[in-house]
Amino acid sequence: MVTFIPFGEKPNRDGVLYVLQLLKRNKLIDDYVIVESSRVELLAGRIPQDRAYIVGEHLATYGIVEKLRPSSLISVDAHTDLMHDYLDHGSWLAYALEERFVNRAVVMAPVLMIPTTERTQLWTRRVKVFPALLRSRKVRGRWRAYKNLQTNDLLEILDEAKKYLGEEVYLTVDLDVLRPEYKIARFQHGELTLEELLELLEGIKDNFKITSFDIAEISDRIRRSRLGKKAFVEVFQLLMG
Repeated sequence: MVTFIPFGEKPNRDGVLYVLQLLKRNKLIDDYVIVESSRVELLAGRIPQDRAYIVGEHLATYGIVEKLRPSSLISVDAHTDLMHDYLDHGSWLAYALEERFVNRAVVMAPVLMIPTTERTQLWTRRVKVFPALLRSRKVRGRWRAYKNLQTNDLLEILDEAKKYLGEEVYLTVDLDVLRPEYKIARFQHGELTLEELLELLEGIKDNFKITSFDIAEISDRIRRSRLGKKAFVEVFQLLMG
C-alpha cells in the first residue's frame, strides 16, 4: 500500500493529490490511503505502518519516523534539515534524532550546509553528512573537507554509510535535491540531475535493506513541469520495484 500525506501549505497539499492522480492514470498504484492532518504531532497516531509514503512538506517525515521508530535513516536532500532552533521542515531531522525517534542518520547530497542565523544551532550528533559538492568544516581548529558526491567515489561513500548505519534503513527522498530545471523545489534547489539521483538511489537499494521510504516536498509546481513529473514517476518506480 502507499500512504499519501497532503501535509503543509496549500501548494504541498495540492501537489500530493496531483501525483496521486498521476500514478493512478499511469496504473502504477492500486491500493492507497490518504492521511490528513494540520498538525505534525497528530500524524504518528493517524498514519499506518506502510512501505511507501508520498508527502508534501518534509516536516511530515518527522511524524512518520515517530510512528515507525527506525534505527537508522538516510535522507537524500538539498538541505541537511539539521537546524536546531524550532521544529519545522528545516529542522525535523535534528529533532527526530534528539527525541530518539531515529538512532543514527546519514544525509546525502545537500548543498545548503550552514545555519541561517547566528543564533541557529546545527545539530551534529549521531549524524554524518555527505554533500553534493565539495564543502569544508572546521575540526579542532583545522579546515577539513567532507566526503562528497563531487570528488569522492559513490561506492566509498555508501560503504562508509553502511558501516555507520547498519544494513536496515528508512529512506527519505526530498525532490528538491534535483536541479532547478525540474521545477519541483519551492525554495532552494539542489544540484543533482535525475540520472545522478537514480544512480544514488540504485546504490542505496543495492547496499541497504530499505524498510520503508518516503518521497517528500511534492508541490503543485510539478503539475506544470514535464521533467518534474518524469522525475517523480521514475523515482517512485525505482523505489517500489
